[in-house]
Amino acid sequence: MPLAYPETRRSDQTDDYHGSAIADPYRWLEDTYSEETLAWVDAQNEVTFGWLKESPQREQYQRRLTELWNYERFGLPRKRGGRYFFTRNDGLQNQSVLYVADGLDGEPRVLLDPNTLSEDGTVALAGWVASKDGKRLAYGLATAGSDWREWKVMDVGSAEPLQDHLRWVKFSGISWLPDGSGFFYSRYDEPAEGDEFSQVNYFQKLYFHRIGDEQAKDRLVYERPDEKEWGFSGHVTEDGDYLVISVWRGTEHKNNVFYQRLGAGETPIVELLPGFEAEFGFLGNLGPQFYFATDWDAPNQRIIRIDIEHPDRRETIVPERDDVLNGANLVGGRLVTSYLHDAHTVVRIHGLDGKHERDLELPALGSAGGFGGRQDDPETFYSFSNFTTPGAIYQYNVETGEQRVFREPRVAFDPSQFETKQVFVESKDGARVPMFITHKRGLELTGDHPTLLYGYGGFDISLTPSFSVSNVVWLERGGVYAVANLRGGGEYGRDWHEAGMKHRKQNVFDDFIAAAEWLVANKYTSPRRLAVKGGSNGGLLVGAVMTQRPELFGAALPSVGVMDMLRFHKFTIGWAWVSEYGSSDDADEFRTLLRYSPLHNLKAGTSYPATMVMTADHDDRVVPGHSFKFAAELQRCHNGETPVLIRIEKSAGHGAGTPTSKRIEEAADQLTFLRKALGVD
Repeated sequence: MPLAYPETRRSDQTDDYHGSAIADPYRWLEDTYSEETLAWVDAQNEVTFGWLKESPQREQYQRRLTELWNYERFGLPRKRGGRYFFTRNDGLQNQSVLYVADGLDGEPRVLLDPNTLSEDGTVALAGWVASKDGKRLAYGLATAGSDWREWKVMDVGSAEPLQDHLRWVKFSGISWLPDGSGFFYSRYDEPAEGDEFSQVNYFQKLYFHRIGDEQAKDRLVYERPDEKEWGFSGHVTEDGDYLVISVWRGTEHKNNVFYQRLGAGETPIVELLPGFEAEFGFLGNLGPQFYFATDWDAPNQRIIRIDIEHPDRRETIVPERDDVLNGANLVGGRLVTSYLHDAHTVVRIHGLDGKHERDLELPALGSAGGFGGRQDDPETFYSFSNFTTPGAIYQYNVETGEQRVFREPRVAFDPSQFETKQVFVESKDGARVPMFITHKRGLELTGDHPTLLYGYGGFDISLTPSFSVSNVVWLERGGVYAVANLRGGGEYGRDWHEAGMKHRKQNVFDDFIAAAEWLVANKYTSPRRLAVKGGSNGGLLVGAVMTQRPELFGAALPSVGVMDMLRFHKFTIGWAWVSEYGSSDDADEFRTLLRYSPLHNLKAGTSYPATMVMTADHDDRVVPGHSFKFAAELQRCHNGETPVLIRIEKSAGHGAGTPTSKRIEEAADQLTFLRKALGVD
């Protein structure tokens, strides 16, 4: 019997887009906290959780997930003034705890335990930066998964909080002056009461906060009232001589670079790299010699040096390679460069003159990240993981090339039972698309294995091998897990990214569909046993392919997805995605968006895959109205007995900072849904 879904009121709201009348009957669901919407949320959750709890396997999944999740995890250490700061989770703590130790082998002590800040674990430590001497710590807190941050300061020696309290900070870190007297940060004006999670975010401003002052006294360093979309990131150079200001504009991978000399009173801000001509990532400086990683005249990126006293001279230090430069750090008088080779990490060490000294030998094929540190200290740390290896931390000396395991987690499963391979899929237009496939060793290709295909395909973000407890449970029970590296990502540089933007966005969906068809054709699975999953831009991906090819999939898990492509730019930071997607305000781009917008391509009478839409009531990145409206229309249009549900998490956001307990519950619900939807024994 089909499920009985809550009735969702349809209004007569219609909008005119360049002469086209587009109905939007669920506009009222954009008001997340209205009484009518709250009642709808409760009614939908009652149906969803009622259906999930019918399965006795849900408790089994939750027990196994809890067992596997209960392992000690560490964050990368950061050294400041002889002290080492790092996070640790004993396994099932809702939030990781911040520790400090005097020396690498010193006895760690708790500096900040965010688990004590809320009963349900929904207050998360969302950023922390120690002063150069390690005596003070600024830390950011996020509540219920929101992108808003409150920043506070403590004395490290006593672990006592200072009176400093900053609010309405979003999309900003902080950067200390060398003497620890204050720091630079960026913020927005206070939003209107009641609109904190939906009001559009424009006109970010760069401030300096002096320790001990109220926020109202903070000095405005830079603003652009003529450029509402500009955002600012201030970074103090290690020598303390300069404030480097990176100016960003939405999610466009181009930025300006300005700088200001410090320590000599009020000095002008110099526009070193104006015009948004390319992406310039500041790495460090030796006096007036500034180092940048950039895609200026190098789609796969290179490292250049600019003498700010002669800014027109741009000297190539590390030239562009066939592999894309995915990260670079100036540590210990050397350049540590990370490249992506077919979506896995390769690390190379160079001198500051660009000479290649050695490659860093990684434990296996996988993902390495970190490599932070100071220019006068050869010590750095990096993490390594892949689909069956949880994140281990290594200590590395960039001068000698020596490395050792610093922390290695132990998870209660046998990774030798599984194998990962990489294949290359031909997309609709002939593009070569990589895909990782992980499963039990010796898997017999019967064409009927439950398979979960994951993708993202946007914003220059690369999907590299990573570890997931919920994926381990899926693999243990005979599932196949596949990750497709679609166009729109950053796996092959700027050209690969731009091939999945704006009018070429359909390439992303074609790549994902080709990956699904390859898995079926090569007898890993069949359409009735194939599920697709993605979050945020990946939620859009899932929504698009399930509306374009509903017969190809047995189940779909779109999470916090951008589902209304005509109105995404009207909420919070959604305007910033126009550089990636285009905008319905433009007639040509409107037509492109309408062709694939998941909400607008659902058709009444169609049999859609079993679907569980997932979102959260405090998501102020992709506001929940996207998922609310999509789920309501999906339930109206669906013609079949497979369930089409929506799971709405309370007191949670876009994903960052989600408590461990909620992550386990969500994973158990996803596995339960997949088991029932795909008919897995």
